[in-house]
Amino acid sequence: MAKEEEERTPQQFRELLRAQYDYPEDVEDQRGRRRRRARRAYRKDERARTAQWIDQERRREPISSRAALLIVVALLAIGVLGRYGPGWIAGRDEAANKVAATATASATPSGTDNEPAGSPPAMPPTPSATPSADLSDPDTVAAEFVRHYLTRNPPVDQDHTAAVRRAAPWATVALVRNLAGHDDPAFGRLVSRGGVATVSTVTVKPAGARLPGDTPLRVWRAVTAKVDVVGYTAYSETTTLQTELITDGTGWRVDRILGV
Repeated sequence: MAKEEEERTPQQFRELLRAQYDYPEDVEDQRGRRRRRARRAYRKDERARTAQWIDQERRREPISSRAALLIVVALLAIGVLGRYGPGWIAGRDEAANKVAATATASATPSGTDNEPAGSPPAMPPTPSATPSADLSDPDTVAAEFVRHYLTRNPPVDQDHTAAVRRAAPWATVALVRNLAGHDDPAFGRLVSRGGVATVSTVTVKPAGARLPGDTPLRVWRAVTAKVDVVGYTAYSETTTLQTELITDGTGWRVDRILGV
């Protein structure tokens, strides 16, 4: 369309503008500048008459307060559905309660017994804040870290750092800072699907021959988790993380996730 307009000549544009108005004979009988001025005056009067007619029609049939309220409610509903989707509305409360229960049972941070029911569990900012975490066995540490890190509830968490805080008791401070300081594409995909993720099963195996052998101070473990997602659609996916764990003599912690 833009190309056709560029190819039109000035005479064609004048003919196009002239065809939009049916000028009266007293205007068309004039010549030169008088006719152009008469046409401009006629178009101005036409626009004024059209605006007056529209105003009269609006006053004749004003919108009622009930109709206005219905329009506002419809717009709000469209906005909610566009952001979260119909599946999120149906499964939001059930999925949120499941994630909160899983995180509370696994992390068990101190000082949360008196918190009101239904509130998000308080997560420790550093590994030292949760001495109850079992750090004696590297396999258990790897499993608990992955379980908490992949348990996510975007409507409650707001961003991926909430999952990092939940997994922090089983990780080194360096890994916690690294994960919290970078975006997580998996969290973004979960948000786009309106999903809430919980981990149903976790298995831990040696990382394999591609990585160095275990030492008294450093081991590698392949952790496979089955993640169940409730969102626009319900589905399950399997995620495997190659983890590196270290110990300082007081307990094991995940120090690195290979490929992240």
